[in-house]
Amino acid sequence: MAPTLAQPFDDSSALVDFVINQGNGVKGLSEMGLKALPKQYIQPLEERMCMTNVQAQESIPIIDMSNWHSPEVAKSICEAASRWAEVKNNYSKDHSPSNNVRFGTSFTPQAEKALEWKDYLSLFYVSKEEAYALWPTICREQVLDFMEKSEVVIKQLLQVLMKGLHVDEVDETKQSLLMGSMRTNLNYYPICPNPELTVGVGRHSDISTLTILLQDEVGGLFVRGNDGDNWIHIPPIKGSLVINVGDALQIISNGKYRSVEHRVVANGSKNRISVPIFVNPRPGDIIGPLSELVENGEKPIYKQILYSDYVKHFFRKAHDGKKTVEFAEL
Repeated sequence: MAPTLAQPFDDSSALVDFVINQGNGVKGLSEMGLKALPKQYIQPLEERMCMTNVQAQESIPIIDMSNWHSPEVAKSICEAASRWAEVKNNYSKDHSPSNNVRFGTSFTPQAEKALEWKDYLSLFYVSKEEAYALWPTICREQVLDFMEKSEVVIKQLLQVLMKGLHVDEVDETKQSLLMGSMRTNLNYYPICPNPELTVGVGRHSDISTLTILLQDEVGGLFVRGNDGDNWIHIPPIKGSLVINVGDALQIISNGKYRSVEHRVVANGSKNRISVPIFVNPRPGDIIGPLSELVENGEKPIYKQILYSDYVKHFFRKAHDGKKTVEFAEL
């Protein structure tokens, strides 16, 4: 028997007003105790997670970075990420003091046929001074600490990845291109009625160079397998971080490194929290295959493109797998 849709929000405008305009997000819906999923969140069949296409996670590499990460730091970050929802209305589109601090829900609601079951607070890092002036005090210290500790890992990873491209020196210019800006999201996925009908996050690859993800113990992150047909669950491992290659690194490496298509399922019994740091070029940077690769005879498969144009293209549409990277192809 098909689920009965929740009656309070049969009118889409009422749901948009409650979730988006009033800033209640899906957390507000979840706290209403809805017995069934509002129709605006029901995904097309092809976008729902089919558990028969899930394979074992043995193919996901686990790399020991030796004592970088403290479980207590992870715990404090996740606790902070759960508390920011208390002040989210102060950072909605109409109330936030800066575009660098923004509460949102779903992904791009105005472009989506069906909404995603997620709220988030997005914090773009400009300087510690701006962070102290604008970021919510309820999570500011924890996020800054997480970013500071992550920087060591990020630099180590990028050094190794560049050597894999036969780029032995990561000078100041290259470092700025690879990690010139950072954005941290505090993602909150509340308990969802009929989670099998919707998604926490739809299929996509990040537009970053690297994404450094801290997730709580709940789980729900899946990456597409190399065969293209199956999905692999990324189970939470205490004291670990998930590292995703993003589109910017795929473009810079001329396709040698591939961005990871991933998605998040909704959960019917537990709230989930994740905290990704998106390590990006600066908005005004031009990204394209590194000159060292082209000078060594490689044929470029991507054009030189303004990074902010790439970002705008990503955010003006709904999640659509890895189609964004086509925007940079020659």
